[in-house]
Amino acid sequence: MSKLEKLVEDLSALTVLEAADLAKLLEEKWGVSAAAPVAAAGPAAAAAPVEAVEEQTEFTVMLTAAGDKKINVIKEVRGVRPDLGLKEAKDLVEGAPQPIKENVSKQEAADIKTKLEAAGATIVIK
Repeated sequence: MSKLEKLVEDLSALTVLEAADLAKLLEEKWGVSAAAPVAAAGPAAAAAPVEAVEEQTEFTVMLTAAGDKKINVIKEVRGVRPDLGLKEAKDLVEGAPQPIKENVSKQEAADIKTKLEAAGATIVIK
């Protein structure tokens, strides 16, 4: 059995507390930190979160308040959501905060926000 195999076998037999103590002793003896190897692997580790955090592509347009010109806001909501009748659009506006449209592109969300804010509504894009 080689020295390295023997060392691996001995280290495998350590309890968690003994391994933690060993790490502290080696840090003191060699003047290093256990965090250093993690930092050395940083570029590879840093690449993973960048890939995992993709740019948001779908947005929800939320009506937070109808404002003073509720009738104009209802008209614009019907323009944005032609599937809604007058009563449904009115209920949506009066029930604020409510989602106006979900899973839309960034550009479409911005267009909807511009139209509804021009009508007097307060809009948040999530």
